[in-house]
Amino acid sequence: MISYFKTDNDGMLILLEKPQQGCWISVVSPSAHEVERLLTEFDLLPEFIDAALDEQESSYIDKDEERNQTLAIVDYPEEDDDSDWDIDTFITLPIGIIFTENYLFTICTRENSTVERMEMGQVKDLDTRYRTRFLLNVLLLISQEYLADLRQIERLTESTEKKLYSKMQNKELIDILVLSKSLIYFSTSLKAEQMTLEKVMRSREIPMYEEDKELLEDVMIEIRQAIEMCNIYSDLTTKMTDGFSNVINNNMNIIMKRLTVITLVMSIPNMVYGFYGMNVSGLPFPAAWFAFLVSVVLVILAWLYFKHNSGYRS
Repeated sequence: MISYFKTDNDGMLILLEKPQQGCWISVVSPSAHEVERLLTEFDLLPEFIDAALDEQESSYIDKDEERNQTLAIVDYPEEDDDSDWDIDTFITLPIGIIFTENYLFTICTRENSTVERMEMGQVKDLDTRYRTRFLLNVLLLISQEYLADLRQIERLTESTEKKLYSKMQNKELIDILVLSKSLIYFSTSLKAEQMTLEKVMRSREIPMYEEDKELLEDVMIEIRQAIEMCNIYSDLTTKMTDGFSNVINNNMNIIMKRLTVITLVMSIPNMVYGFYGMNVSGLPFPAAWFAFLVSVVLVILAWLYFKHNSGYRS
């Protein structure tokens, strides 16, 4: 789907019926026919379109001097609706932002809340008349979405941790691993976007004006904060899984110790009965009625010995 937007003189984002010079062209999950339109009608570079539609692309910036087109790939966080897990999982997907002489484009492979908020005018200071500011406001929006999703991951982790304390099951451990995977996706994308921003600061591929520098600094602060939060949560989930793995191993050792003690204790009556059952001569009390009681007493004494000396607790 292709939609056209432009900021009017009052600073309001309005929907257009057809493209106008300086407008924002939003491309979401384009069909083959729409991709062909982008190539022919707007003369976009094929490699830029391919990069924007590649879900495996990470954040970077590139410029084609011959056609005067600039591509910025930025990753946004999204809840994975296709996930088979019971717990919420998150992935990152790319948005391609392309600047040409007459238009600016956003291209993404799926419908998403990030572009929807932009199209509905819910993003503060999103102005199609100022391209650099447009890019920085998109990055600021995405960094804030990362922070919101990271807080959601934190809440899910805490909830899962409480369940593990009350009743340790494989499901909760798997949920922790799934959340750890989401954090890895976030960390990779955030670090790539930080490098992209640093390149924007150093290079002249996207013109930077004095009033944009403060906004750029705000974006850098948000991304650094998101990276720091991501690192902290990743460390916590790693230590949590290691800790619960140690608990599981300790429980297994306790179970094995119990089974060993039970096996040793229960072998005493078998040894006694075995001697008498083989008709060994010279054994005392072969016909005594209290032989069974003697075996029981020996079992109890052995049990108390192991309980006292091996640290066993029932």
